[in-house]
Amino acid sequence: MDQATFQANFDLLCRQHSATAPRFDLNETRVFPLLEDDVRPPEFDAHYVYHTAWAARRLGVIAPAEHVDFASSIYFVAIASAMVPFRYMEYQPSSFAMAGVEPGRADLTNLPFESHSLPSVSCMHVVEHIGLGRYGDAIDYDGDAKAMAELARVVAPDGSLLFVVPVGSPRIVYNAHRIYSYRHVMEAFGRNFSLEDFALLTDQGAFLAQASVAEADAQFYGCGCFHLIKRRTEPLADGWLPGW
Repeated sequence: MDQATFQANFDLLCRQHSATAPRFDLNETRVFPLLEDDVRPPEFDAHYVYHTAWAARRLGVIAPAEHVDFASSIYFVAIASAMVPFRYMEYQPSSFAMAGVEPGRADLTNLPFESHSLPSVSCMHVVEHIGLGRYGDAIDYDGDAKAMAELARVVAPDGSLLFVVPVGSPRIVYNAHRIYSYRHVMEAFGRNFSLEDFALLTDQGAFLAQASVAEADAQFYGCGCFHLIKRRTEPLADGWLPGW
């Protein structure tokens, strides 16, 4: 919309306003020109729209009695907690308050939960930041690996972990995030987890509900969505699972 069209439309609206019993105050001191919304498509952050939508759908399949989330998008927590009670754990204390959500604080490199205790867990678009100092945490090159080990530790046998990170060519973009290969993630969790579902948001903005390893590793800054399930084994004398 050009400026002339904007002005003509405003003048028309003013005439219509004057011809009726006004329900609103309308005058030229309160205009807020938005001149491109009639020609450009709605914009959104594809990473955060698609991965949270994927996670909400996976949570509907899992249908846990309670879910524990570690620092994922607050929009995911606010909406998905309509389906299941949440415990929402953040590194920095959160002011978020809503029925069905129990807030708390947690350091992902040292989680305050017993091993093998949480049947349903999510940590999405979070681990890639840990140890880079962006959110006030200490610089730690292996901070992300420590966080993944802690997530693996606290998930219960047969429990689900919804895990999301950027995928593509492995690199650190200081101090924003890390990018992971598919292999990085599966090696971190694969010893004691099986992959239930893998979805991918591509560099071109396409959401692939079923994606391949090759497609994931071909991205520059894709978004990999991993639904992992912890394998159950027989209890051992020195621990529940081999390697713990």
